[in-house]
Amino acid sequence: MVIGMTGNVEKEAGQGRGVLEKGYIVTAGEMREYDRNTIQHFGMPSMVLMERAALAVAEEIEKRSVPGMQVLIVAGCGNNGGDGIAAGRILRQHGYAVDFCLIGDREKCSGETKAQCGMIEKYGCPLQDKIGNKEYDIIVDALFGIGLSRNLEGQFAKAVQEINESKAFVCSVDIPSGIHTDSGEIMGEAVKANLTVTFAFKKPGHILYPGCGYCGEIICGDIGITQESFLGQNPQIYTFYGAPLDGMPDRNGDGNKGTFGKVLVIAGSAGMSGACELCARSVYRMGAGMVKILTPEENRIIVQTNLPEALLSTYQVQEAGKTETANDLRQRLEKDMEWADCILIGPGIGKGREACAMLEQVLAESKKPLVIDADGLNLLAENENLRQLLKGCIKEKRDVVLTPHLAEFARLFGSTVEDIKRNLLHRPKEMAEKYGCIVVCKDARTVVAAPSGKEMYLNTSGNDGMATAGMGDVLTGVIGGLMAQGMDGCKAACLGVYIHGKAGDEAAKIKGRYGLMARDVINGLSEVLKD
Repeated sequence: MVIGMTGNVEKEAGQGRGVLEKGYIVTAGEMREYDRNTIQHFGMPSMVLMERAALAVAEEIEKRSVPGMQVLIVAGCGNNGGDGIAAGRILRQHGYAVDFCLIGDREKCSGETKAQCGMIEKYGCPLQDKIGNKEYDIIVDALFGIGLSRNLEGQFAKAVQEINESKAFVCSVDIPSGIHTDSGEIMGEAVKANLTVTFAFKKPGHILYPGCGYCGEIICGDIGITQESFLGQNPQIYTFYGAPLDGMPDRNGDGNKGTFGKVLVIAGSAGMSGACELCARSVYRMGAGMVKILTPEENRIIVQTNLPEALLSTYQVQEAGKTETANDLRQRLEKDMEWADCILIGPGIGKGREACAMLEQVLAESKKPLVIDADGLNLLAENENLRQLLKGCIKEKRDVVLTPHLAEFARLFGSTVEDIKRNLLHRPKEMAEKYGCIVVCKDARTVVAAPSGKEMYLNTSGNDGMATAGMGDVLTGVIGGLMAQGMDGCKAACLGVYIHGKAGDEAAKIKGRYGLMARDVINGLSEVLKD
């Protein structure tokens, strides 16, 4: 792929189809480094950056209001407070009635913030030390920026409570005060903003929950810190924006059904035919040429009726009194794996003897790209032998993608859901290194991590309507469909997660978020991938 630079967004050319936008998300530590690089390496004065930040905040407030409105600037002692005070000065000069409040010891203010305090006093603006009872139309929250590392207490917690209790429109500078920049956690108290104006790049706390729910509308202002300020040290987290089709593999004009990939879907059990159908249908919607479903005999009629395009390979479950031997199933699976270009296993297969035997065989005897989901992950969590076989895939340099939701992740990782959620940007990378696999940790914000390389993908597409049964089966099919067409596991996982979410957004436009079902998202795949 050709990589180009456009402002603060990196764009990946999609093999002749335009561009898929790749936006970086930076942590607090990274942002401080890039700020320092801009000042020290490129010679941009800190006060110039502060003034540009203030202009960005004032501009966004002016777009949403009119001169004459009552504005309160609630500032802290750090540079975030200086940004807010400078924005208030600009608004005052543009006809707004602005009051200024500094929470904290003025003697402890940063040099730049002290300078801003001195400026407004020379303009005749007193600096109060309490919010007071006056009613305001707009409150600018500039208490804390991205450096907050401990819970808010005392006068700071009180100030946040008073801001939230007001009826004013609240604009937070950089990030709502009380939100942890890197995790999105609430640090005791947090400002509930209507608008957040951040600078240069979005931060994880803007995207991860619960912080995301406190930001309101998020605007990313250009203040002069660009990708050049990375000095070769790119951020570790990125996301996608734009048209998903631009990242898709090219279609070969003289290709045939075998050209575009053959996928073996090992899914379903008695009473769980929907899992294999949803997964297989998604594979087709992503452009793969052929799909074969390996499922119990009980599902034959349902699958053939609902998805006649798929090839079908069935087996008989011994527990149900059938006569098929384990060797018969092994031979059938051996032929099916040889046929396939990519293998998907897990959706709805249960944890019985056949399911365990099939996963063992897939791990031990095939080198084909593999996606493991649902019950496949639960079997791994319960079986040390299977986990050792999974680790053995590293030696074969086999593309293996694991797609756990938080509970499956916690079982396989040996932790708790709370721990995984609290460390969403760390645990997936640790699991990827542990098993040598690409890990897709599914949550409201899904994270994709690979065993090698620094970057991680943090997804921003999708909506809460997708929190229904069957969505994981669809995602497994989406990723498998991309891998079958020759895309490597990491790219397929990242793009697949993004496309899956975009399809959910498309479906929600038609069905709404309350009534969204997995089949609607499959239909949405066609919409987002249309030329």
